[in-house]
Amino acid sequence: MTHVKAEIASQPDCWRQAAKLADAPGLPRPGERVAVAGCGTSWFMAKAYAGLRERAGHGETDAFQASEFPLERRYDRVIAITRSGTTTEVLDLLQALQGRCPTTVITADAGQPAATLAAETIALEFADELAVVQTRFATTVLALLRAHLGADIENIACDAEVAVRIPLPVHPALAEQITFLGSGWTIGLAEEAALKCREAASYWAEAYPAMDYRHGPIALAAPRRVVWVFGDIPAGLVDDVEATGAAFVHSRYNGGYAALGAWRGGRAPLDPMADLVVAQRVAVLLATSQGLDPDRPPHLSRSVVLQ
Repeated sequence: MTHVKAEIASQPDCWRQAAKLADAPGLPRPGERVAVAGCGTSWFMAKAYAGLRERAGHGETDAFQASEFPLERRYDRVIAITRSGTTTEVLDLLQALQGRCPTTVITADAGQPAATLAAETIALEFADELAVVQTRFATTVLALLRAHLGADIENIACDAEVAVRIPLPVHPALAEQITFLGSGWTIGLAEEAALKCREAASYWAEAYPAMDYRHGPIALAAPRRVVWVFGDIPAGLVDDVEATGAAFVHSRYNGGYAALGAWRGGRAPLDPMADLVVAQRVAVLLATSQGLDPDRPPHLSRSVVLQ
């Protein structure tokens, strides 16, 4: 078994451990104006959390790539997400913010420079990874932040236990392209799912807000291509996708996936974070079916450290 397969499978337990840290010092208080920053996968988790926090009424929350953070803006707290604790852009941001506003870093390694630059550190060592491609660390960060907002992580982890074992909805021999869609907080999950396919398998995958998909990107839809939606399905979207000949994928909490027409009126869907676990598994399958190593994709490293 590759490292990434084992790390994907361990996510339900990691999420449960993260929920125990829901009251950790450094997490935002209701009403604070908050920014969350990261790079790559961490940025997508930041976007998901920002959407959830605002939807929960906890206060204005923005998400930025660390390299694009607007230093002229004022926040009550900035949260930086970095698995390695060594990412250059995150370190530069934390250094620039010292003395300007409270900062919290969420990392897998409290012994690295990010922890020394932040005012508060939340270390998720139990979610660290051997694979270059991030899976469980990113979702465990989001589980922690969702628990802090009051989400029932036990129920979400139970969905993830389904997600790590159900049959996959995409077969490499039958799909040449996937477009992932999301709405609100699940846009970040859709972007992360597409990144996993690109990183692990060099596979053609894209991501868009679900309502914006019909404003151009639907031109890519065709037979042997897949449209996969996280969370709510906009009215009329299924019919529009089916008319192109593309396969439509959405989860249902019945232990499997199917084209929508096979289960209209079915049971409630998986939590979107658990649905991301299924997409991670698809990315690994896409890689191994080509003889690629999903643990060590070409041109990638565990941390981007710039000279």
